[in-house]
Amino acid sequence: MTTPPFDAGARGVSRAIGQRSLRDPNLHYPLFPALVTGCPQTSTAGIQFPLALDYDYDAVPRDFFDRDPFAGIWRWGELLPPLAPGLPMGEGGTPLVAAPRLADWAGFGGEVYIKDESRNPTGSHKDRLNLCTVSAAVLSDAPGVTVASSGNHGAAAAAYAARAGLPCVLFITEGTEPHLIRMVTAYGAAVVPLPRPLRRVLMRELVERAGYHPVSSITETHTGHPFGPEGYKTVAYELYRQLGGRMPAAVFVPTAYAELLYGVWLGFKDLQRVGAIGPLPQMIACEPAAGAPLRAALAAGKPVVTVDEAPTAAYSIVVGSNSYRGVLAVHESEGDALALTDEEIAAAQTTLGREGLWAEFSGAAGLAGLRQAVQAGMQFDGPVVCLMTSSGLKDQGLPTPELPPVAPTWDAVRRTLVDYYGLTV
Repeated sequence: MTTPPFDAGARGVSRAIGQRSLRDPNLHYPLFPALVTGCPQTSTAGIQFPLALDYDYDAVPRDFFDRDPFAGIWRWGELLPPLAPGLPMGEGGTPLVAAPRLADWAGFGGEVYIKDESRNPTGSHKDRLNLCTVSAAVLSDAPGVTVASSGNHGAAAAAYAARAGLPCVLFITEGTEPHLIRMVTAYGAAVVPLPRPLRRVLMRELVERAGYHPVSSITETHTGHPFGPEGYKTVAYELYRQLGGRMPAAVFVPTAYAELLYGVWLGFKDLQRVGAIGPLPQMIACEPAAGAPLRAALAAGKPVVTVDEAPTAAYSIVVGSNSYRGVLAVHESEGDALALTDEEIAAAQTTLGREGLWAEFSGAAGLAGLRQAVQAGMQFDGPVVCLMTSSGLKDQGLPTPELPPVAPTWDAVRRTLVDYYGLTV
């Protein structure tokens, strides 16, 4: 499919009018500058609360949710932050794959779909977020973009900064996989390896001293960029259209700081507010059991908690503290947060592969969460969607499957196919 050119005309003009506090929705701020350090009036030294955007919903076209979800989330621009012309790369419009055999595997008697975010330009869902955050940098006349990430977020930020003609400084953890370094240096990013606890601290120095625009969190507790989750709303818009004008009953989301979880939930709330469409789905956070701070925060009834992290192959989504956004999304949607073992995620990754879907280990957590939920007795009255957030090509450093030695003769090949793979030849 050819991606239509960016249209800054009547369609695609942002109706965003300001920022508001998530801790106290009655507190409002101008649209710019983006308040990346959280709500000034409700945050304290011990905890900072994120912001979201407000829109002039009355100005949104009446046919807004009648639009088909082709690649390029700018087509939903009225309910997105202002986007910099020329920056979109065809992000969004990703396939929704019907998966009846995965439903059987999970033990679910209804419809199961996989939303394949690996089809985005840099191979993950993070492109939707970074289109919005890097646009904010461009429209703020920032001298550059900076991010602390050793994975998908850093790759997407570097790509969109390159697209914008802005320098990007990427703070990575020492020992980051070589494939990520190759990817971001191809985009021209300056890469700074540091011990993990110092990445955010020194990135904030760059922000304060040189005016670089941060597209990842610089606060003690995670706030992130207020424009970022807005890009994820388009996942919800697309799901509604791809399901033939239906809402899913539940959406299972691989979760770290819950920007994706919260952003998709915002999109469903837009569907209800603008289109009177409902009922809204449950949002199910799928965290690695090696951390699972959102689950711990919900159990403790606190906005944010800190937990100890254990080693896990789901390194893309393991974090030591949750974001307040995730608490809101689960509470408002009457959802849940699940803690998944590496064994559960590995089984889901293998099963996705047998369906032709190659997910990053962390990106398979959504399907793993569905199976755990069904086994725990959770029920869903309607279609269920599992987000597959990134490509298996992003996985590095995981064990390589052992292959059988084969002599170069037909008899040896035949014996291998029969004995090792169980084929009939």
